[in-house]
Amino acid sequence: MATLNSITIHELLLSPLSIKPFSESSKSSFSIKPITTSFKLNPLLKNSTTGRRRRRWVVGSVTEDKELVPVKKKQSREQEKAISVNGSEERGGDDVESNDDKPISRAVNAAIVLGAGTVAVTRLLTIDHDYWHGWTLYEILRYAPEHNWIAYEEALKTNPVLAKMAISGIVYSIGDWIAQCYEGKPLFDFDLKRMFRSGLVGFTLHGSLSHYYYQFCEALFPFQDWWVVPAKVAFDQTVWAAIWNSIYFVVLGFLRFESPANTFSELKSTFWPMLTAGWKLWPFAHLVTYGVVPLEQRLLWVDCVELIWVTILSTYSNEKSEERISGANSNSSSSSHEE
Repeated sequence: MATLNSITIHELLLSPLSIKPFSESSKSSFSIKPITTSFKLNPLLKNSTTGRRRRRWVVGSVTEDKELVPVKKKQSREQEKAISVNGSEERGGDDVESNDDKPISRAVNAAIVLGAGTVAVTRLLTIDHDYWHGWTLYEILRYAPEHNWIAYEEALKTNPVLAKMAISGIVYSIGDWIAQCYEGKPLFDFDLKRMFRSGLVGFTLHGSLSHYYYQFCEALFPFQDWWVVPAKVAFDQTVWAAIWNSIYFVVLGFLRFESPANTFSELKSTFWPMLTAGWKLWPFAHLVTYGVVPLEQRLLWVDCVELIWVTILSTYSNEKSEERISGANSNSSSSSHEE
C-alpha cells in the first residue's frame, strides 16, 4: 500500500492534473490531486522561455537605437543651421563669431557709429564757426543748412566726381546698415565687413559711374519734348538698372572672395527679381529726377532714394549668399553623419 501511494504521488508531480485508479485491493475509485506550489518547470522549457525574452529585449533595444539615431542627426543639423544663420556672413569655421566676442564686436560697432555720427553732425553745425562771433544759437541753426548747401555746390564745381563718390559711399554704407537691421539684427550688432564692402562699392563705382551716366543720358536725349522724361525713365530702368545691379552684385561677390561660378549663378537667379523690384520704386522717383532736379544735383536726389533701394539690393545679394553657404553646410553635415 505504501508503495502504491508513493508511485501515485510521483506521477502527479510530473503532470498538471493526474487521474490514476488505484488497484483493486484498495477498493477506492479515483484520486485527484491538483498541482501545488511544489510544481517545477521543465529545465528545457525554462531555457527556451528565457531565450525568447532575451531575443525580444535585443530586438527592442535595436529598434530603439534606430529610432534615436535620426533624432540625433536632426538635432545636430538644426544646431549647425542655427550656427550658419546666426554667424557672420562668411560662415565657415573660423569666421563664425563666438558668444564671447559679441560684446567686443558690439562695442566696436557702437564706437564707429557714434564717432562717425558725431563728426558728421559737428561738421554740419560748425560750417560757420569762423563767423560765430556775436551769433546766437538760433542764428547758428538757421544759417547752417543754407551754408552747407553752398559748400556742397562749390565742391561740385571744384571736384564733382570726388564729391559724388563721397556721398554715394556714405549712402551705401548706411543703406546696408539699414538692411541688416531690417533682417533682424540689433542696432549695434551689424556685420562691419559687410557694411564696409557695400560702402566701398558705392564710393568707388556708383558715384563715379553715375556722374558720367547722367551726362551720357542728357547727350542721348537732347530734346525738350514731353516724351523725353518718360524715355529717360524707361532707358534708366532697363539698360542702366540692369548694368548697375549686375555690377553691384558681382563686385560684392568678389569682395566676399566667392568663386566666379557661384557669383554668376546667384546673379542669374536674382537678376530678374531685382530688376522688377526696382520698377516698384524708381519710375516714380525718376519722374522727379529727370523732370525737376538739375543735372548736377541729380545724384544727391538719387542717393537719398538709394537709402531704400540699397536696402533691397543688399538684402537680395546677401540672402542668396547665405542660402548657398547654409545649404553647403547642411549637405556636408548630412554626408558626414551618413558616413
